[in-house]
Amino acid sequence: MTAVSALFDFDNTYARELKELVVAWQPDEVPAPSLVVMNSELAQELGVDADGLDGPGGASIFSGNTLPVGATPVAMVYAGHQFGGYSPRLGDGRAVLLGEVLDCNGHRRDLHLKGSGRTPLSRGGDGKATLGPMLREFVIAEAMHALGVPTTRALAVAVTGEEIAREGMEPGAVLTRVASSHLRVGTFEYSARAGDNDAFKKLVDYSIDRHYRQVLDAEQPYLAFFEAVLDKQAGLIAQWMLFGFIHGVMNTDNVTISGEGIDYGPCAFMDRYDPATVFSSIDHAGRYAYGNQPHITTWNLTRLAETLVSLVNEDFDVAAEALTSALNGFDDRYRSHWVAGMRAKLGIVVAKDSDGDFFDELLSLMQTSQLDYTSTFRSLAALLRDQAAEPVFGAENLIAAHWVTRWRSRLAAQGTELSQAADLMDAANPVYIPRNHLVDQALNAATKGDMVPFQELLRVVTDPFVERDGLERFAKPAPDGFENGFKTFCGT
Repeated sequence: MTAVSALFDFDNTYARELKELVVAWQPDEVPAPSLVVMNSELAQELGVDADGLDGPGGASIFSGNTLPVGATPVAMVYAGHQFGGYSPRLGDGRAVLLGEVLDCNGHRRDLHLKGSGRTPLSRGGDGKATLGPMLREFVIAEAMHALGVPTTRALAVAVTGEEIAREGMEPGAVLTRVASSHLRVGTFEYSARAGDNDAFKKLVDYSIDRHYRQVLDAEQPYLAFFEAVLDKQAGLIAQWMLFGFIHGVMNTDNVTISGEGIDYGPCAFMDRYDPATVFSSIDHAGRYAYGNQPHITTWNLTRLAETLVSLVNEDFDVAAEALTSALNGFDDRYRSHWVAGMRAKLGIVVAKDSDGDFFDELLSLMQTSQLDYTSTFRSLAALLRDQAAEPVFGAENLIAAHWVTRWRSRLAAQGTELSQAADLMDAANPVYIPRNHLVDQALNAATKGDMVPFQELLRVVTDPFVERDGLERFAKPAPDGFENGFKTFCGT
């Protein structure tokens, strides 16, 4: 393992201050690394010359063969509730944290290699990743960023020159992920159950210092910390729901303290609106279905609350009551974020207390009519401009026609020109999302050596709100029958 010049100005606070939660570990060397995609915009944001990383040198770094000067690679240890069952020791079984850098805005960001080989936490796995799932994470993360959703991001994917056994033999690959941090609810669960109260308090204080310094002035800073995490998660899940996104594996080890989306494995965007939609190959009971995501977030945050009891108050009953009160407010926080987002999606600028019910009616109509979730909102905007070729819900749907009439009346009553409302809607509703059939096509082609479909898809979904000529196929839902039995996989 060699080191190169200081491309990144590393700090390593996590490895240095939370030694109980890391295992020092080196990435595996791979035989023939080659860079297949790099995020030049993100590299510049990190203060790195993207051109200097393009080529064999960058491939060597992003595959784990070469460590940048200052990196202190560690595998992070954490636990997690997986589909409701507790696993006491999970951690980075195929990944290492290289360290942290301060980006051009002074924000601390983790650099993390995923697919970099077995670690002491691999639990029998091979520690490897394959090209398809790493490219999936890349395109979903960058699409999320373009939509304005808090997310971890993708800096690069390098192939390793290995063939990895999955369904068949597939190209090996390593993803370089960038995150505000990799602190998870599962990190708190592991530390709290390890029995070292001082070490757990150190973890919580570290998390506050890194993400929520504003709570230090609160009368009860640890309770305020929990409420801050709770609100971040409420906002994140509301945005997932507003864009029709299904994470697929909302285990507590995939819930970040920062409120960023992470680990885009068996995830997908919904075409036809249906709250019961599941695409994950391992979610057999629909625990993490689209419509369950707010409820599951409350469940996950309850696991976080359980770890904080002793810090919130020495009296268990007092602490439990305070944390439970905060948890009971999650639904209202989530609903507030979601309703505000739906107002934007429908061009409504004057709020009413009944808005939530009004929006629920629309979703019910969309489900009954089996409408595409994403394009319906763009079609409603077109309807305001009299551009729609036919009524959105079909001319025979009188209930939907009545809803549209009431919606138009709302817009008129607030004094907004219909064309202006349509413009507001277009700013909130994407034309292009990573449609499942397009992602599938792009990943299949990439696995066979053709990166052109992936690059084209990436270019389209990272500019999602502006409709462009020649890209009509990217705005269309999957062909009939495609989603029957369609599943996504985590790649392990």
